[in-house]
Amino acid sequence: MPSSAVAVSSVLDRALVLEMVRVTEKAAIACRAQIGRGDEHAADAAAVEAMRDALNELDFDGTIVIGEGERDEAPMLFIGEKVGRGRDEGGRGPKIDIALDPLEGTTITAKAGPNALAVLAIAEAGGLLNAPDVYMDKLAIGPGYADDVVDLSRSVTDNVTALAAAKGVAPAAITACVLDRPRHEALIRELRGIGCGIVLIGDGDVAGVIATTNPDTGIDIYLGSGGAPEGVLAAAALRCVGGQFQGRLVFRNDDERGRARKWGIADLDQIYKLDDLAKGDVIFAATGVTDGSLLAGVKTRRDGTVTTESVVMRASSGTVRWVRGEHRGPL
Repeated sequence: MPSSAVAVSSVLDRALVLEMVRVTEKAAIACRAQIGRGDEHAADAAAVEAMRDALNELDFDGTIVIGEGERDEAPMLFIGEKVGRGRDEGGRGPKIDIALDPLEGTTITAKAGPNALAVLAIAEAGGLLNAPDVYMDKLAIGPGYADDVVDLSRSVTDNVTALAAAKGVAPAAITACVLDRPRHEALIRELRGIGCGIVLIGDGDVAGVIATTNPDTGIDIYLGSGGAPEGVLAAAALRCVGGQFQGRLVFRNDDERGRARKWGIADLDQIYKLDDLAKGDVIFAATGVTDGSLLAGVKTRRDGTVTTESVVMRASSGTVRWVRGEHRGPL
C-alpha cells in the first residue's frame, strides 16, 4: 500500500471514484463558453447548474457541507442542501458528505487566466468539516516531513526556516505560494526579507495547496488566507496524496462568528489539522477549466469534440488517477 494510503473501512463504493470525475467534467464543460468572456456570474451559474444536475443522477444520499454559501445566500448547492437520488425519505445508497466548488476561480475563468478548476470531495457522513463560508489562514507542505516541522502557531520566518532545515537547504532556496491580495502585503515582505522565493497567484488556492505535493512545480510551502471552503477541499486532496495542512478560521465580525457557531464550531481559535478537516475515506476529483499547473483546461476541437483533463484521488487506497476525456456526444 502506498505511504499516503489510509487504512479505513468505507461506505464509499469504488464506482463513485469515476462518477466523481463525471460530475466535475460536466461542470467544467458547462462553463467553457464563458472562458475569457468577462462574466463571472454566468460562468459560475453554468458550472453550478451542471454539477447539481450531475450529483442528482447518482445513487446516494448526499449532504452539501461545503458549498456555494448558506441557504439565504445561494440559490443552488447551498450548505445543507440534499443531493442524489437517495436524498428523499426512503431513498437508497450511502449517506455521504460533499464539499464542492463548481468553479474554483470565477475571476480566473472570466479573464481566461490559469488554474481554474471544477472541484469536489466526498466522504462518508461526518468525514468533512462543516465549515462556514469565512476566511481561513492556511499552511501546507508536501509529504515526507515530520508532523511538527511546521505549525500555524509559529511565525512565517520560523516555519520557512524549519522547512528549509528539514530539506537541508537555506531559507532562500524555499519557494512559497501566496494569493496576490493586499491583505498579504506583510506576509510577502516577511518572506522576501528572508530571501524566500514567492509564486503569486491571482486565485485558485486549491491548486496552490496541491502544488506543494508535486516537486515539478517547485513550490515548497503554501501560506496565507483564503476561503475556508477551499481549505477543506485542499485538505481532502492532501488526505489522499500525502502532505500536511493546517487551517484556522478568520472572523471579520460578530455575524461571521455567529455563523460559525451555527454550524457547530465551538472553539473559534482552533487550529485544524488534516484529519480535523477531512477524515476517513475521502474521494477528491478535479477537472481543469483553464490550463494550469495541475490540469489542462477544457478545449473544443474543430470537429466539435470537447477534451478534458481530470484527476481523481482516493484516501483508502492512496490511488491517484489522471483522466483524459474526449466528449463527442451531447454534453
